[in-house]
Amino acid sequence: MRKTSWFTRVAKTIAHAAGRPWVFALAAGAIVLWLITGPMFGFSDSWHLIVNSVTTIITFLMVFLIQNTQNRDTAAMQIKLDELIRATKGHNALMDLEELDQEELDKFRAKYEKLAAAARKEMGRGAKDTGSPEP
Repeated sequence: MRKTSWFTRVAKTIAHAAGRPWVFALAAGAIVLWLITGPMFGFSDSWHLIVNSVTTIITFLMVFLIQNTQNRDTAAMQIKLDELIRATKGHNALMDLEELDQEELDKFRAKYEKLAAAARKEMGRGAKDTGSPEP
């Protein structure tokens, strides 16, 4: 396997850590601390600005890290699904569908909606929902 980039390693580490209970507790503790300090600072504009600035910066950066993680996970899942289609001698035309435009995807969806409706109709007649009919 190829060595991952520094950004990928950092993004994975931060995304993994951000989902841990102790990070949530730390964030909740920071908010409680901020609230406790309110009377000491007279609930001033600066006091408000601190929490607004910190949360805005963290949120802004986390959006990009979450998107990076989601993109990698989605790409890996698509590759795995493509391999399952290939390995099970499925319909190879279904591989790499994520690269098609919306109109082409809608055609595939319509074809499979018809297959699903026909299968449900057959099940209503007591037939089993097994096998893989040709579309």
